[in-house]
Amino acid sequence: MHSDNPEDSGPGPGPDSSGAPGPSRPVAPLEQALHAARALVLADLEAGDVARPDIVSLVEESVAHRRWWVEQWPEGVAYVSGLVAQDVQDALLERYGRWPVCPVCAEGDPHALDVEPELGPDPRWVCGKAGVVVAAVGALGVAAGPGEPGEPGGS
Repeated sequence: MHSDNPEDSGPGPGPDSSGAPGPSRPVAPLEQALHAARALVLADLEAGDVARPDIVSLVEESVAHRRWWVEQWPEGVAYVSGLVAQDVQDALLERYGRWPVCPVCAEGDPHALDVEPELGPDPRWVCGKAGVVVAAVGALGVAAGPGEPGEPGGS
């Protein structure tokens, strides 16, 4: 018996006639991790006012690569956010300069923050020179506050 009440219909048959997933279809853990990684790195790019289309494309390239990586090693799903942050940081260094520039060290040459752990859950932006955690990946806007520089730094 079919009910017109959506609450009575259970998980649903899957995609509708348009091919879109049904409203009750769960999102796979891999896709959840990739979407979270994308959102966290984009938040950090926005915090530095560097989320231009060409840079957002770097995030998308990393997410596509990490999708393949996690398909090969499913146990690595918890590491995706840190790896996407590192991928984008490396790509920015090659094309534009250091990112994110350390907000802790006012003296000396500007340097980028590091992602720690390099391969682990709960990645953080860390100043290796001062030995301090600056922010979790995705929370640079909270750590930096208003008025921070907005462009990737020089090489």
